Amino acid sequence: MTHEDELIRQIKKGSQECLDELIRLYYPAILRYCLWHMPDRESAQDAVQETFLKLARFIGRYEHRGQFRAFLYRIAANTCTDMKRRFFSEEFLTAQIIENACYEENGFQLADDRQQLATAFCSLEGEAKELVLLKYGQELTLREIAAITGLPLRTVQTRLRRAIRTMRRILDG
Repeated sequence: MTHEDELIRQIKKGSQECLDELIRLYYPAILRYCLWHMPDRESAQDAVQETFLKLARFIGRYEHRGQFRAFLYRIAANTCTDMKRRFFSEEFLTAQIIENACYEENGFQLADDRQQLATAFCSLEGEAKELVLLKYGQELTLREIAAITGLPLRTVQTRLRRAIRTMRRILDG
């Protein structure tokens, strides 16, 4: 049994300390994920908080199958989708991602490269964008991505390869 499994077992018994520890373990990764899905840091932090509130609410339904991380990312993905649908338009979100990419880095060339990458990323369609984000932004395995998205493993591989090719064409062209 992993440390994570033990924490979940204790949380199901009502341990607040174990829930706090689980949140500390995953907060940075879920925040990075939400930063890509939300237009600004404040909205991303709201989405992270909502994600962990939902986790606390639904942890009793979680059945250990070695995929807790996929379970948590699915909650985060759904939370971001719900919040975006409620509060933001797609054009606003795309403009914010591109704009924020320019001002986060100190070096001009690095900022320019980051903006070009953000532009190529934003040109992808919804599912392709999500696959690239999960693989390269969150460093998840293809199996975890398949569990999060509900797609077969081979489909994830194929669509991820296609998305990377599309981004390369945009960056080269």
